Amino acid sequence: MELRHLRYFVALAEELHFTRAAERLHIEQPPLSRAIKELEDELGVVLFDRNRRGTELTAAGATFLQDVRRLFTTLEQARENAKAIGAGLRGSLRIAISDGAIDPRLSAFLARCREEDPEIEMRLYEVPLAEQLRGLRSGDFMIGFAHSADVGDDIVTEPIWQDPLVVAVPTRHPLLSYKEIPLHELACYPLVLCDPQVCEGYCRELARLLRPLEREPKVAEHASSLDMMLTLVGAGYGIGFTTTTRIAVSQRPDVVIRPLAVDSAVITTYLLRSYNESQPAQLERFIARLRTHFGG
Repeated sequence: MELRHLRYFVALAEELHFTRAAERLHIEQPPLSRAIKELEDELGVVLFDRNRRGTELTAAGATFLQDVRRLFTTLEQARENAKAIGAGLRGSLRIAISDGAIDPRLSAFLARCREEDPEIEMRLYEVPLAEQLRGLRSGDFMIGFAHSADVGDDIVTEPIWQDPLVVAVPTRHPLLSYKEIPLHELACYPLVLCDPQVCEGYCRELARLLRPLEREPKVAEHASSLDMMLTLVGAGYGIGFTTTTRIAVSQRPDVVIRPLAVDSAVITTYLLRSYNESQPAQLERFIARLRTHFGG
């Protein structure tokens, strides 16, 4: 079995069409068909079901695809590490960020890591939570940050810090009569919420906070960024939510911030990693430094 066979298999598994897969690989279709036949003969299983509906993966093919993708991820990691070491570094860390879990504390911590461990390359990827979890399981990412601990038993979560959740209210709004806004008042006004596809974990935590309301609040708009949420709030579309840390860098004259009169109104940032007893030394140092830095 050669890597060529595996590359051809992945291309066909993703395209499910011999002609398109051959074009993607920049080869003719007959060599592709021969390579797939050789691979199936060597494995002793049928990987593709060819019928009148087209080409489909068999159950064995779908399982093999998952394993081959993990293999290519490992090879890519090996390539990155070799390049990093060849450039005078001692390895790399691939860090996923989801739910907008970036604030000045994380920036300061990463700056400290780069200063104290300049030989470790740190690469950041901002991705939706579902993609982060997939990447942690496959090995695409070594560690991640998100706002949800509801991520499955195979992912280890660890709370790193908490932020009070605050309400963003337009100027001259009835809610401004409260110094701390009661939770039940939120059901009386339209809300501007984060896009659940962009901030899935954050939205889960917010939904948990709003669950005690007697009636489901009306959602006027979904915003994909803090700036867009504040713009919509300032324009009177509804009231929004953010944290004290994030709003500190986005103050606006058309939006007033009020705390919630609920002790549990906090958003937690979690460290996420796959359940693996054997971790690279650079990852162990990163986690140890993170716990020390934030008092965990």
